[in-house]
Amino acid sequence: MTSDQFSALSDSLFSASIIIYALAALAFCGELAFGRRAFRPSQELATVGVGTSLSSPEDGAQPPAAASGSAGRRWGLLGVGLTGAGALANAGVLVARSAATGRVPWGNMYEFATASVLAGVVAYLVFAVRVPAVRRIGAFVLGPVVLGLVLIGLYLYAESGPLIAALRSDWLAVHVSAAIISFGIFIVSAVASALYLVAVHRERTLGDGGRRSGGIADKLPSVAVLDRVAHRTAVFGFPVWTFAVIAGAIWAESAWGRFWGWDPKETWAFISWALYATYLHARTTAGWRGRPAAWVNLVAFASLVFNLLFVNLVSTGLHSYGGVS
Repeated sequence: MTSDQFSALSDSLFSASIIIYALAALAFCGELAFGRRAFRPSQELATVGVGTSLSSPEDGAQPPAAASGSAGRRWGLLGVGLTGAGALANAGVLVARSAATGRVPWGNMYEFATASVLAGVVAYLVFAVRVPAVRRIGAFVLGPVVLGLVLIGLYLYAESGPLIAALRSDWLAVHVSAAIISFGIFIVSAVASALYLVAVHRERTLGDGGRRSGGIADKLPSVAVLDRVAHRTAVFGFPVWTFAVIAGAIWAESAWGRFWGWDPKETWAFISWALYATYLHARTTAGWRGRPAAWVNLVAFASLVFNLLFVNLVSTGLHSYGGVS
C-alpha cells in the first residue's frame, strides 16, 4: 500500500472507531437500564449505617456484590466486546498513520489526542475485566470518548506528514508516549472521581431517609469501588506522568540548552504534577479523604486538559508549534 492509501485507511478507521465506541456506549446504557440496582436493601442499610464513613471508604473494604440481571449482564458484556473492537480500530488509526508517515504516530495534537483516548479505553478495559462492577461506568467513559473523538476529528485533524524539525528527536517517542499513557489513565481516574461524588451524594440522601428511585445513580458501583478505581488509576498514572515531565526536561536541555525554563507548557505540566501529588496525599490524609480528595483529582485532570488545549492552541512559547504538540 502507498502512503496515501495508509493515510486514507487511518481516516476510515478513525470514523469506524467512533461508531463502534458509540455502539459500546449504548450497550453500557442498556446494562444500566436493564440491570438491577447495585445493592440489596440490607446492604444499603449496612452501607449507610452508623460507623460507616461514606466520604472516605477504606481501601480494604469489599464492595457489595453487584446484582445485575441476566439481561443487564448481557448488555454489559456486549459493551465490553464492542469497546475492545473499538480499541482495535483506534489502534489501527495510529498504526496506519505510522505506516503512512514512517514515524511514531504522535507528532501532532490530532495524533496525541487519538492515542490518549486509546490509552484511556485500554485502562478502562483492564479494570472492567478485573472488577466486573466497574463495567457499570462504561457509559460514562465511552460517552466522553465518543464526544472527544468527534471534536478531535473536527478541530484537531491534521493531514499525515513528516515531523516538523523541532520534534525530530529520539526523545519524542519517550517523552510523548509517557504523556499519552498517563493522560489516558487519568481520564478513567477523573470519571471514577466524578461518579464517586454522585454516588456519595446519593447514599447520603438515602441515609437521610430518602428512597431509591431505580435511576442510574442507584446502579453505579459502590462508593468504595469508585474511590479505589480513581485512586489506583492515579497511583499508576502519577509515576508515568512524573517520568514524562523528567524526560521532557532532558529533551529540553538537549534542544534548548536548559532543563527548565518555565515555558507555559512546562509550568502547567508542573502544576498538573503538583495537583496529582496533592490528590494522592489527600487521599490518605484525615479530613481530606473522600469528597475533598475527589475534587482535587478533578481539578488536576482539568489542568491537564487546559495544558493540552489552551497552552498548545492559544499561548505562545517554545512548545507552540502552530497547534502541534
